Amino acid sequence: MGVNRQKWREEYSRWFDWVIEEAEIYDYGRYPVKGMGVWRPYGFQIRRRVLEVLRELLDNSGHEEILLPLLIPEDLLRRESEHVKGFEAEVYWVTRGGDEELDVKLALRPTSETNLSYMESFWIKSYRDLPKKFYQIVSIFRYETKATRPMIRLREVTTFKEAHTVHDSFEDADRQVGEAIDVYKKFFDYLGIPYVISRRPEWDKFAGALYTVAFDTIMPDGKTLQIGTAHHLGQNFTIPFEIRFQLPDETLDYAWQTSYGVSDRVIATLISIHGDDRGTILPPNIAPIQVVIIPLPAKTEEENRRVKNYVSLVTETLEKLGVRFRVDDREEVRPGRKFYEWELRGVPIRIEIGLREVHDKTITLARRDTLEKITIPFDKLGEYLPSLFKQVEENLRERAWRWMKSNIRRAADIEDAKKIVEEEKGIVEVPWCGVVECGIKIEEEIGAKMLGTPIDDVKLGEDTKCIRCSKKAVTIARLARQY
Repeated sequence: MGVNRQKWREEYSRWFDWVIEEAEIYDYGRYPVKGMGVWRPYGFQIRRRVLEVLRELLDNSGHEEILLPLLIPEDLLRRESEHVKGFEAEVYWVTRGGDEELDVKLALRPTSETNLSYMESFWIKSYRDLPKKFYQIVSIFRYETKATRPMIRLREVTTFKEAHTVHDSFEDADRQVGEAIDVYKKFFDYLGIPYVISRRPEWDKFAGALYTVAFDTIMPDGKTLQIGTAHHLGQNFTIPFEIRFQLPDETLDYAWQTSYGVSDRVIATLISIHGDDRGTILPPNIAPIQVVIIPLPAKTEEENRRVKNYVSLVTETLEKLGVRFRVDDREEVRPGRKFYEWELRGVPIRIEIGLREVHDKTITLARRDTLEKITIPFDKLGEYLPSLFKQVEENLRERAWRWMKSNIRRAADIEDAKKIVEEEKGIVEVPWCGVVECGIKIEEEIGAKMLGTPIDDVKLGEDTKCIRCSKKAVTIARLARQY
């Protein structure tokens, strides 16, 4: 097993590696290119269901799915100078085709603001064309020089959803950032993933953005993980790419843009946040297998036949309900081992069927989230199971939020903040004057990165002072140790 199952949070890193390998979710470390992993069938099904939720949210809010080329010519990537500086050290370059040196170096996309802006310069002509909202779900490539981690820090991000929008004014692009935040709220709420939303500090915003808003969550070991971002790009790309449109008075102006994205980190978070010492716990609305049925062996062939027939009746009910289920009837594996394997995989509900259930015309259900067993009449299964799914989802959501909120703390001074970060971990909130130089010093002295400031108005007392310089505080800064 390779991990102390009594130390889920204390040994989170090893726990995560153990779960994704033993549950056959994601094979990492054996593919012969560093920072690249392989989605196995069970993991791919989790990934697919997560993306189905995201696609529905985007489609229902007027986004249109597209697919851009993987290769970006060097001159396109370099047109927006601030943007390319932010990615230059991470770009993979294609310089050869067969035996020939290429005339123009081609980048494997690190993100798609540049090549999509180039295409939008042909597509956008009038204010009547706006707004436009595009998205794609693709692989991106970044030469990550830090220690790579499966799903969390990769060189090939295989589940990169990037949305790009075009608008006729700063204000409409600003509104779109708000819409992106609302979409992500619904997305993470559906998955039961808790979060804080912060405006990134000026020195840590997306390269080429006017400002960046980020979603962060606290992982089981107390470190934070950025799980989603939204950027107001202003006219930083539309000017160099000549995306101009005609206004109602027939004058021309440059368009305004936003972009926002999530990645494989969402699935890493889903697996991790809803975990325990036995493995992961998948919410029923996402789980590839919502119910696993374990027939309990009897002593005689006739008794086993009766159990098998009863299992068939149960599966008929599940089929009518549209439940995703699996019958684990492997004769060579003992029930206890089956329980262990399906708990590790996070299947939300286990149904156990033995002679007692057959005789009493009942169903025994085991909840993965609470490990509680419930026995109900067989004829109540169709009525009870959908309600039970909702209970499990709500319990996972509430439990995750409760734990996260308990790990967000306020500090009175630098030493208190430093102690929280080092000993209690999680997020520490401190009053800040808003001055960049002071913020950078706060990071250095506390020994943590600034996640940013709350996007909602912060009410501070008139006498509230910056934690470092003692000048009047204008906001709250959030800091944490990050992945």
